[in-house]
Amino acid sequence: MLTSTANGDDSRTSLWRRVREYAVPPAMIETATARRLAGDWAGACAAANVEVDFRLGDVARIHGRELANRVRADLRRLAPDLLRWHLPRSAPDGLLRPGLTMALARYPGERPVSLVVRTPPAWAEYGQRIALALWDGSGGGSRAPHPRPRPSRRFRYDLHRHLWDARRSGELTERAGPAAPTHVYDSEVDDPGRQPAVDRWAAEAALLLRADGLPDGPVLVRLGRRRLILGTDGSVTEAVRGTSALPLLPDAATWEPPDLDLLRRGVIEPDRLHPLVAAALAPGHPRRTDPSDLPEFQRLVDCRGTWHRIGLVDGVLTPLDHDPAQLRCEELLSALSGSPLPCLRAVDLAHRSPHELAGVRARLDHGDTAGALAVIEGLLGPEAVLRDGPLRDELAAASQRRITYGLYRTGLSRGDLGYPSHRRTRTYRTPPRDGAFRPRPRHFSLRAHPRLATFR
Repeated sequence: MLTSTANGDDSRTSLWRRVREYAVPPAMIETATARRLAGDWAGACAAANVEVDFRLGDVARIHGRELANRVRADLRRLAPDLLRWHLPRSAPDGLLRPGLTMALARYPGERPVSLVVRTPPAWAEYGQRIALALWDGSGGGSRAPHPRPRPSRRFRYDLHRHLWDARRSGELTERAGPAAPTHVYDSEVDDPGRQPAVDRWAAEAALLLRADGLPDGPVLVRLGRRRLILGTDGSVTEAVRGTSALPLLPDAATWEPPDLDLLRRGVIEPDRLHPLVAAALAPGHPRRTDPSDLPEFQRLVDCRGTWHRIGLVDGVLTPLDHDPAQLRCEELLSALSGSPLPCLRAVDLAHRSPHELAGVRARLDHGDTAGALAVIEGLLGPEAVLRDGPLRDELAAASQRRITYGLYRTGLSRGDLGYPSHRRTRTYRTPPRDGAFRPRPRHFSLRAHPRLATFR
């Protein structure tokens, strides 16, 4: 889902439009919301592809029942689909930033503890799954090894509970902040499609200093490659060396939400936003009634000067205007290096590389496996056996990424799985599609193949 246009703003807008289309599908929001409203916070996390790396019983035993009760109260208020909606993403594909640990809530005491959310390292990413853990400064606080177990200074959600707490989501209206003039920031930022919320910086800096128990003073602001100093009088100057010790304004306080820019440009309707986000940014706008936007397959083929139909018969995509005997004969001739009927060529192309492949790939990348399989079954039928080609490669690669992620979750490191031990500077899709781990099954049935056990 790369976005490469001549105009950088258009590219960033296109990126975020596609993120909002695929990253948090309506079915995930609906299921997670229903379970959360029923009091099933664990079920809501499961629906939103969120792992939970601790048990409340263990928390009570190690840290005391009072802290366990506070954690339980926050988990009941957690909207995991809303959290996923607001997590930081990377260009050019809009996937979650890998290898991050972000604080959701901090619990002070003799032994401070933080409720954190973690994204896996890039090499172990599968389905954009994330994990909740507790950090007490003693190590990882997670089942799997993590490259950055300590909570990030830049991405702090304990100061922005409206980005994950369902009861406080309405605060987004006030804390979004108006956009700054375009000359204030560098257009070549590493967080695309967002405008700096300069008018909110002073208030957010005060919240930051108060939360950390610091006196009034300058705050460091990170705008892509630029570093600015926000003074106590609201002045903004370029940073010089020796400013790394200054408090850092969190990313969510630095930028306005990308949804504001999408709404302002008219490239997205409020009913395409998360319901809690739409209620804050566009109150009173009616919600859509049909959350499904699966593409329809074109079922007309120009077959030797005549328009023929292809459609689903007994769960398999089949030419409808040729009798079975003719189809068997044509398939035999094709196997003997003959030229197949256009109808058969259309069916074969749909199995190998359909027009909807980009949408299927985007859904798989963002973890919407059910949506991807629904598109494929709508095109090819639930009994289809995929043939060699890009579509089957995408499904096979997704299966292998799940295996790699599962091994990472068991505690294996990158080196244990045969990956290079050195750190890659930038990775957008891992493991590589042509890597040594990709399986090559002879047949790939949507119903009968064991692959489905890893998805459903």
